[in-house]
Amino acid sequence: MDVTEHPARQFKLKSIEDYESFIGGESVEGILRKAERLRDMHVVNINSTYYGGGVAELLSSLTLLMNASGIRTGWRVIEGRPDFFSITKKMHNALQGAEMNLTPLKKQIYEEVVYENAVRMHLDHDVVIVHDPQPLPIIQHYRKICPWIWRCHVDLSDPNAELWKYLAPMIERYDAVVVSLPEYAQKLHTPQHFIMPAINPFSSTNKEMSDAEIDERLAHYDIPSDWPLVVQVSRFDRWKDPQGVIEAFRIARKEVDCTLVLVGNVATDDPEGQEVFESLCDCAEERIRILSVQDSALVNALQRRAAVILQKSIREGFGLTVAEAMWKGTPVIGGKVGGIRHQIEDGVSGFLVEDIEQAAERIVRLVKDPRLRSQMGTCARETVRQRFLMSRLMENWMDLIGAFETNFRLSWRVET
Repeated sequence: MDVTEHPARQFKLKSIEDYESFIGGESVEGILRKAERLRDMHVVNINSTYYGGGVAELLSSLTLLMNASGIRTGWRVIEGRPDFFSITKKMHNALQGAEMNLTPLKKQIYEEVVYENAVRMHLDHDVVIVHDPQPLPIIQHYRKICPWIWRCHVDLSDPNAELWKYLAPMIERYDAVVVSLPEYAQKLHTPQHFIMPAINPFSSTNKEMSDAEIDERLAHYDIPSDWPLVVQVSRFDRWKDPQGVIEAFRIARKEVDCTLVLVGNVATDDPEGQEVFESLCDCAEERIRILSVQDSALVNALQRRAAVILQKSIREGFGLTVAEAMWKGTPVIGGKVGGIRHQIEDGVSGFLVEDIEQAAERIVRLVKDPRLRSQMGTCARETVRQRFLMSRLMENWMDLIGAFETNFRLSWRVET
C-alpha cells in the first residue's frame, strides 16, 4: 500500500508541483520526468540522528519530497552508546582539522557499535546512502548488491592525516563519495561528486509567518523586541564560534542599541553540545539571551524579525542556517569559510568576515542602515530561490542515482 495515497489520510505531502511558483513550470516538468524514470527504485539513507543539525533537517525534507515524487526513499538512524558518540564527535572535529588521539580502543568501540547496528539493519535496496563518519564502516558488513554512496557533510579541506589514513580504506569501498564543495575533494580512487545542500521553503522553519505569529513566539520565550535583534542559530558547537559572536556583539553594542539571541540545540550524536551550551550561559544577561530549544517556529520567527543574522563559523561544511535566513530576506554576516562563502556574495547579499572586529563593524553598519538591510535581504532571497531550494537538491540526487541506474544496476545483479 502507498501510504501517500491512502484515502483515510488527512495529510498531504508537499510535492515538486508545489515549487512551481518558485522555479517555474518547465523546471517542475523536467524534475517529474526524471522522477518517473526512478519510480521502481528503493533508496535508503543512514545517519546518526533524527534531529539536531543540518543533516537531519535535510533528510527530513528530502526523503518526504522524493517519496511524494514516487521514489521510495527510507531513512534509518544508527544507535550508539555515549562512548561511541564521544568518539565520533572527535572524528567529526578531526575531519575538520582538529587533533585526535586515535587509539586502538577507540577504533574497536567505533567499529563494534557500527557492526551491532548492521546486524539489526536489514538492507535490500537499490541504493544505500550513508551520511558522515558515524555509520561509515557499516558497508563492511553487507554483501554489496547495489551502489553505496558516502555523503560527507563536513569541511574536508584539511582532515587530520592519521584519521584520514584510517577511514580512507572504508571510504574506498563505496561506489561514490558526495561532498558539498570541490575544495573538499580528497585523493581517492572512488569517484567524487559535489552537491550543495538546500532548504525546504514549506517546512515549519521556513514557511511564511504573520507578524502576530512572530510576536507570539518571541513573547513565549520572553525575547525583547524593543531594540533590533542580532541572532545566531546553530548547534552549540565550538566550530560555530558562539563565544566570538558574543564578543562581536559586545563591541557593536558600544555604538548601537541591540539585543543578541543565541539559539540552538544539542543533537543526540553530539556529546559536546551540552558542555558548550553551559559554558555560554555564564555570558547571559538582559540583552544577551541564550536558548537551547528544539522549536522550529522560534527559529523561523527570529530569522524573520532579526535585523542581522550571524553565522560566524570557524569551519563550516555548508551552513544551512545561512540559506534559511537569506530565504527570509534577512542579511547574514558569515564567517569566510567553507560553504558560507558559496552562499553569501560579500557586500551584495550579506557580509563575509574573518575576525571578531569585522563582525562587530558589520553588525553596527546593518543595524544603523535599514535601507542596506532591505537591499541585501532582497538579493539574499533571490540567491536562495535560484540555487538553494530543495527542488534543486532532489534533482541533483536523482541525476546521480539515475547514472547508477543506467550504468551499474544490471552489472550488480549479474555479479550476484
